[in-house]
Amino acid sequence: MIDKTIREITASEVTSFQQDGVVMLKGLFDERWVELLDRGLEANCNSPTDRSRIWDRDEQGRTMFWDSQAWQRIEEYKQFVFDSPAAQFAGQLMQSEQINFFFDAVFVRSPGSQFVTPWHQDEPYWSVEGYNTCTLWMPLVPVKKENALAYIPGSHRSDSVFYQYNFGDLNPDCKTRVDQVDFSAVSKNEFPDFDADPERYGVISWDMQPGDCVAFNSRIIHGGSGKLPQDRDLRVFTSKWLGDDVQIKFRECGMDPDHSAVMTEHGLKPGDRPGTDLYPAIWSRA
Repeated sequence: MIDKTIREITASEVTSFQQDGVVMLKGLFDERWVELLDRGLEANCNSPTDRSRIWDRDEQGRTMFWDSQAWQRIEEYKQFVFDSPAAQFAGQLMQSEQINFFFDAVFVRSPGSQFVTPWHQDEPYWSVEGYNTCTLWMPLVPVKKENALAYIPGSHRSDSVFYQYNFGDLNPDCKTRVDQVDFSAVSKNEFPDFDADPERYGVISWDMQPGDCVAFNSRIIHGGSGKLPQDRDLRVFTSKWLGDDVQIKFRECGMDPDHSAVMTEHGLKPGDRPGTDLYPAIWSRA
């Protein structure tokens, strides 16, 4: 049964999400959910899926670990997907009638990691297309705003098409590169240099504690600093949620993570609403 004991989403938070494409939700999940996800993340790190990557390894051995779509075999993740109010929160923020779960992704940085997340948007990489999407970015340890993911408010509403970074190149431990993308035929338009003048572009991030989360639209531009102090690590669980207008799309430029093969195996095709047990419907307004 879905937990309904956590605080409600406020009208101002819905407005911020709609207008800015991002909102920080303070104290949204209590310690039960944080501890549950932390146990799941530990199990995930000890037994990664075949989708996992090391996005960075420096001379000191510090790493940036990423894994995705582990929810079907990690019970803690599955419990969060089905029993937490995350889907309801996503539905309220997107003002959608039905919410399907898309996938989970985790990001684990070693203490002192200096890997910086390239500026990008999420939806151009995905095997789906639609405006009504929501990611919940949940740190499981305290994080300062200068080390957290940063966002360009309002950029989710822009019609500009940008050349996106190929994250598939980031895996020094894997000889076979996976989930490659090539946006050269899509756009030559490089992202502005947000780091050179963050005030001009309104770059925003937040100090966060476990239980806080940032909700953002998959079309918003985000990235920026991830450089950590020597005594601080970063452990983040993210969940991706799909609202009313999302349809399956197989992109010629490539997808990351590429769900096209498994979608096809389950009888899903471009133009379909995501569904089946891969992308279960978790919440509906009715």
